[in-house]
Amino acid sequence: MKRILSLVLFLLLVVGGGLLIGATNRPGEWYQGLAKPPFNPPDWLFAPAWTILYLFIAFVGWRVWQAQPTGRRMQLWWAQLVLNFLWMPMFFGLQQMALALVVILALLATILAFISLSWRVDRLSAWLFVPYALWTAFATYLNISLMVLN
Repeated sequence: MKRILSLVLFLLLVVGGGLLIGATNRPGEWYQGLAKPPFNPPDWLFAPAWTILYLFIAFVGWRVWQAQPTGRRMQLWWAQLVLNFLWMPMFFGLQQMALALVVILALLATILAFISLSWRVDRLSAWLFVPYALWTAFATYLNISLMVLN
């Protein structure tokens, strides 16, 4: 029962936190007015993509916490979550693309470090972070492209 409760708490924290941050940092008119690169995804894609990624992130955090709640992998997991939750307020809330780029580069580095550390001890967690790394790399490229175009 404790395991189920802790999984539910991780899901609430990550998915709930992500949805809350997304709801309070909407792209709005500022973002709509930006020149976009041709590979910019449609707006409707972001919510389902992030929801799936947040489910993976929560599940991985729960797995790591079950195995070693104070270890280096857990520290990286918390760091990536903080950086993840910071990006939207930096980019959409404060409209600071350069500051958001610094955050997302740190996020990508943290995700890759987590994958690297997890690879030998928890291959499933490492694999579940691969789509997150790919999406974050794409978002980094998009962030850079928006900066260059605007």
